[in-house]
Amino acid sequence: MSINIKSIGMEKGSQYETIITTISQDGSKNAAPIGTIAYSENEIMMRIFTTSHTAQNIIKNREFISNITSNPKIFTLSTIANLPDKYFTDDNIPILKDCDGYLKCKVKTLKEAVKSNDPVNSDGKSIVIKAEVTEIIKNREDLQIVNRGLYMLIESLVNYTRIDMVDNELKEYYIDRFHEDKRVIKKVGTKRDKEAINILEKQLKEKGYDV
Repeated sequence: MSINIKSIGMEKGSQYETIITTISQDGSKNAAPIGTIAYSENEIMMRIFTTSHTAQNIIKNREFISNITSNPKIFTLSTIANLPDKYFTDDNIPILKDCDGYLKCKVKTLKEAVKSNDPVNSDGKSIVIKAEVTEIIKNREDLQIVNRGLYMLIESLVNYTRIDMVDNELKEYYIDRFHEDKRVIKKVGTKRDKEAINILEKQLKEKGYDV
């Protein structure tokens, strides 16, 4: 059966938030939230700082799991510390328990990433990883893969409902937030996210706001 990541809602060119799990040389399991770009129907791409355990494990093993979940606790714990073993299955490969689904991935290319305008400073370099999705596992038929664009859009919509009722200082804050939300949506959002933020921008302009 052919692999097509569109079957789990991944749209080519859009970026999704998944939990990448890998295994270290000593056998310990590692998890980290990573922005994952849908590159083609059976490929994904990520940019990771080489100083991270995730990058080091991927460079060594040339494979990883991209776990699909919307559990906020998992995202938080895997960001601030190493996720405890109780969150993983007992399989030899590092899979998250109770995830909505996951992608088994094998590395195709590793390239050093040079991004002169990157606002994030790191002591180490970063790499762009392109990987082939070799298997798609759905634990739930109604799984929802997280895209930051939708959440940024919702924040912009909430601010829009309030902007006419707040003082000038807060109005300026909302406009600044809109610019940032729009920037992120244009970078990582789906086609529908981008269409929606354009509609909102037009409406703000009609109200006289400088966006």
